[in-house]
Amino acid sequence: MVTKVFIDGEAGTTGLQIRARLDKRRDLEFIRLTEANRKDAAARKDALNSADIVILCLPDDAAKEAATLIENTTVRVIDASSAHRTSPGWTYGLPEMNEKQRQVISGANRITNPGCYPTGAISLIKPLVAGGILPKDWPVTINAISGYSGGGKAMIAEFEDEASPTYTDAPYRIYAMGLEHKHVEEIRVYGELAHRPLFAPAVGRYAQGMIVEVPLQLWALPGAVTVGRVYEAIADAYDGERFVSVATLDEAAAMKTLDPEGLNGTNELKLFVFGSELRKQVRLVALLDNLGKGASAQAVQCMNIMLGLDEGLGVDL
Repeated sequence: MVTKVFIDGEAGTTGLQIRARLDKRRDLEFIRLTEANRKDAAARKDALNSADIVILCLPDDAAKEAATLIENTTVRVIDASSAHRTSPGWTYGLPEMNEKQRQVISGANRITNPGCYPTGAISLIKPLVAGGILPKDWPVTINAISGYSGGGKAMIAEFEDEASPTYTDAPYRIYAMGLEHKHVEEIRVYGELAHRPLFAPAVGRYAQGMIVEVPLQLWALPGAVTVGRVYEAIADAYDGERFVSVATLDEAAAMKTLDPEGLNGTNELKLFVFGSELRKQVRLVALLDNLGKGASAQAVQCMNIMLGLDEGLGVDL
């Protein structure tokens, strides 16, 4: 049986990457609008209601509007924007989040695709909260850097288009200094934290790939927490997972540096525990492609689960 798919906003960064992953599939039929029809409200509404699966690759406000246009109750939606990340009635599309999440995703009609930063942060934090190692009311700090593609067309132009009035040749810069980044509440909710984490993001002068880091002072945590105990909690949580792996402590200890572009083009997420038993400190680190496991590949994985297919079908470029 062929599944009809409509990617609303396929000309954007995430939409293009999703389409690239799906183009070779023979089990899918794409509903596509001409350039003129994209601005035709009736044609767009018809496409939204004629598909089996709709993937929204739109700015938040446009994604919210698109969701309201879908009146056909059989249409299943994956929203790649941040519009519905913590909204009631929407299922969080991180299959590895817990042992039941795949089953929930498989039966859901409304999936909200996780953000790129939250995918890394939640994957590090949640096993420690669930294991009683990290108290829910702990003051968590998250440091992260992403390639500029994470900022969409506007930020891509800033770094690539020398004719743009916003062009910059900066090698690195921090942002969200007002501490109101849209991913913070998402991390708090799905990380099961009582308080908003302090999130310190940055962007580098490279297109894609990211590192998300959660530093912890083990000496300050209750219960004499060790590096080994932290590692075991994270490793056990993802034992047997196909797309999430955890570096051994020996592998992490042997590393001198980490390249944020190391998993580009894949749906993989690799987690590291860099720790010192002597100093009672750890740096928990997640490596992923912000356009892969952090966006388009994650959406394809969720779509496969929804359709009862091999969840790895077409997730890598």
